[in-house]
Amino acid sequence: MKEKLQKIREEAIHQIESSGELGKLNDVRVAFLGKKGELTAVLKGMKDVAPEDRPLVGQLVNETREAIEKKLDETKQKLEAAQMELKLKHEVIDVTLPAKKNRVGHRHPNTIALEEVERIFTGMGYEVVEGPEVEYDYYNFEALNIPANHPAKDEQDTFYINDKIVLRTQTSPVQVRVMEKGKLPIRMIAPGRVFRADEVDATHSPSFHQIEGMVIDKNITFADLKGTLQEFAARLFGPETKVKFRPHHFPFTEPSAEMDVTCFKCGGKGCRFCKGEGWIEILGCGMVHPKVLRMSGIDPEEYSGFAFGVGLERIALLKYEIDDMRLLYENDDRFLRQF
Repeated sequence: MKEKLQKIREEAIHQIESSGELGKLNDVRVAFLGKKGELTAVLKGMKDVAPEDRPLVGQLVNETREAIEKKLDETKQKLEAAQMELKLKHEVIDVTLPAKKNRVGHRHPNTIALEEVERIFTGMGYEVVEGPEVEYDYYNFEALNIPANHPAKDEQDTFYINDKIVLRTQTSPVQVRVMEKGKLPIRMIAPGRVFRADEVDATHSPSFHQIEGMVIDKNITFADLKGTLQEFAARLFGPETKVKFRPHHFPFTEPSAEMDVTCFKCGGKGCRFCKGEGWIEILGCGMVHPKVLRMSGIDPEEYSGFAFGVGLERIALLKYEIDDMRLLYENDDRFLRQF
């Protein structure tokens, strides 16, 4: 029995040393130590060994098992180390290659322009107020001195939900809602999305954004309006910017005007950007109509105010010299990455 165990041990070690790979090494383990392995067969034959010899034979079997298992473990570690080394040689990382950069998103040109306008006006003591995009006809038209037969209420310009509810065509209804609260004085701007039934082209869209502002207080005059908008233009387009007011008509302001600014490309000399005129139209404005004040519960004999409205997209187009409004909505990453 001793000689048989010695032979099993030597054969097992020989096969382990010549296995060369982990798969063959496992086959050796099964062949000698598995349920049907040679060493297991010796243990099953213990019943044929004389009782007085069984302890010695059992000890020899355990010593043989331990020797085989030790050799198996040592060889396995060597094969795994060799396999890892070979893998590292074939999977070399070139640390000189540029790393993959995570592309972080950033603000849209409209958002950049809006935040700049908000910083200018909040710096002058204004608050930013928002309101509903789906609005009552009363707030969108009637409370702004736009009667039922006014051309602005034509269905060609306005999206009607029903005869009393519309998609707001301006953010002026927010001003009415603030006036109705009766908390005076008021200094506010109302940015937001508005809707008009326009065809899509380089300068029009059925959905766009406006920023409207309003001041209501005692002794407010057109001079306050002019000074405020002059400061706004200088901060937005540069300290050398000049403004010009042209008479106009808006139902909710009287007197009303449109304001131009000197072209910030040529300084007013005339260029391709301003079409040779030296001036660029930027917004509409005027003194709040006494009837609008009265409908909102404010006494026009005691209080007065001014209002103005500017298109957010127009600011972005001018400030960043974009020649097509549709670029702002197409989500082309090549365009948006420039800002």
